[in-house]
Amino acid sequence: MDEARPSSSPFTRVKWGEYGYDPRQVDRFLDTAGGHDDAGHPGSVPITSNEVRAVAFNPVKGGYEPPAVDAALDRLEDALAQRERDHLIAAEGEDAWLRRIGRSAAVLRRRLHRPAGERFRRPSRKNSTSYDVGDVDRLCDDLVRYLEQDLPLSVDVVRRAVFREARGAEGYEEHQVDVFLDRVVELMAGID
Repeated sequence: MDEARPSSSPFTRVKWGEYGYDPRQVDRFLDTAGGHDDAGHPGSVPITSNEVRAVAFNPVKGGYEPPAVDAALDRLEDALAQRERDHLIAAEGEDAWLRRIGRSAAVLRRRLHRPAGERFRRPSRKNSTSYDVGDVDRLCDDLVRYLEQDLPLSVDVVRRAVFREARGAEGYEEHQVDVFLDRVVELMAGID
């Protein structure tokens, strides 16, 4: 039987009839990430914080509890972002890191400074799901205060942001908002 870490897994499983993350996929990804945790392996390419942020697992009955896996991935992403920042500073100096952060922040701020209700495009399909404009704009306002007024804001608030559902042009296009928030998380993980 091809059970993934049946007794040694750090994650609990959901009840059998419920859906969780595919244990084999989670274990394989974390084993790969652990194997590349040290960039000193000859010929290996270390996993990046972006790869951790982008990973997705199939839902299966009796799988791992998603909140526990997500929390572990968040910690891994933060550690990798810190390592990437440290490597950049060691290789190119702190000024190079500051320039990169500044460029990223400038791009994000341009969108954040658009008028409320106009920060993201609206879906072109009439009945497609979209994100509630007010919910997204409130998070954007918090992000402006974080970037410009040093408002304390945890990267986990952005990672776990949930928006009410809207329909079609009543809301913002989900994919565009998600991609933008990924860039925000990347920036925040690099700063904190």
